Amino acid sequence: MTESDLRGILGKNLRKFRTIKGLSQAKLAEVLDISPNFISDMETGKRWLSSDTLVHLAESLDIEPFEFLKPSEVPGEETIAFMQNYTQKASIAVSNAVVKSLDEIHKQFLQ
Repeated sequence: MTESDLRGILGKNLRKFRTIKGLSQAKLAEVLDISPNFISDMETGKRWLSSDTLVHLAESLDIEPFEFLKPSEVPGEETIAFMQNYTQKASIAVSNAVVKSLDEIHKQFLQ
């Protein structure tokens, strides 16, 4: 599985959940304060999104963020390995961002 494959899964699931909620791309974009073209590009697998946007999308559609990345079929070993590796990298990136934010707060308020 490649990142392109993962973008495709995200896109299909985004379209499915958006449609279930009865939202157009334009309306969802308005709710999220992003471009309708960005929604379209995500749904067609052309663009990726930040973790913040993923969380806001999930909140807007009343689902958990992981639902966007669930394949519609049972994943094979290669897919599982890719997802584990991607999850590990994302966890490290998020952890680093949290630590950096806490360091900034510490500098501003405790020094």
